[in-house]
Amino acid sequence: MRGGAPRVVWFSSESDPRVVSARSVAADLLKEQTPAHLVWNPCSGEIVQLVPMTRAGGLMEGSVGHEGRVCAQVLVVGHARDPFTGTLLNRLDTIMKWLDAWGVTRRWPAGPPLPSPQSYHSRRARRDWARGGHFGASQVPGLHRPDPGGIDIRRVTGPDTPVTALPRQRPIPSQQPARPVPALPLTDATLTDATLADAPDPADAEPTYANGGRLTVLPRTAAPVGPTVASVAYSLGTDSPLDDPVDAPTSHRLSAPLATTAPPPTPTPAPPVPEPASMRS
Repeated sequence: MRGGAPRVVWFSSESDPRVVSARSVAADLLKEQTPAHLVWNPCSGEIVQLVPMTRAGGLMEGSVGHEGRVCAQVLVVGHARDPFTGTLLNRLDTIMKWLDAWGVTRRWPAGPPLPSPQSYHSRRARRDWARGGHFGASQVPGLHRPDPGGIDIRRVTGPDTPVTALPRQRPIPSQQPARPVPALPLTDATLTDATLADAPDPADAEPTYANGGRLTVLPRTAAPVGPTVASVAYSLGTDSPLDDPVDAPTSHRLSAPLATTAPPPTPTPAPPVPEPASMRS
């Protein structure tokens, strides 16, 4: 063993525990040269040990079976589609006391094993495996097995068994405080009609400086500042850019008011005086 957190892995033999004994399953494992540490029949309570706890078992391929100070392999006579926690679980307390003596913590870092066939797609995280404790064969990194199925982990390690660490709570987006919007610097481009409309009265307002210049606050008036471009063109007798001077937009107003009176009329020349008859030739 290479050292690390003690752990135990639960397997299923995919055989009927009411017909097949633990001794016959252990004999088959020895013939295949894949011995487990324990073979247990939960119906009859029969337990057979094949490998010492200080050595690695043969049910896990590669080096993952050598990780940890203890990596016990318990093969339960039963089916993954029919979890063994639904049986009598005879002599389970004997196995648990034996695992406690070797320092295996009663917890499931990867959570409860998934039922078959969903267990083929278990996460098998290395981070959970490094914490030690109890694992299903479907939760071991690099091991593609469906067993032991969706077992009730509370019946194995007790009703007060911590399954895994609770995730850190995150605030709900709707309850998060609104982020303050930074104020933009005052520039000439930000001086719009809405800004001037909300400006205070000139008598009470102080001059504001923007980019080194002086800003004069204009008073608010109810009437238009001056005639529109269309009305000026109409009063001067020129062609208006719009068909109706009344509908001229306010964005075309001039910066200074113009005279609204019409120009003085041009004097009409006097009719020519007829020449006297004596001067005619």
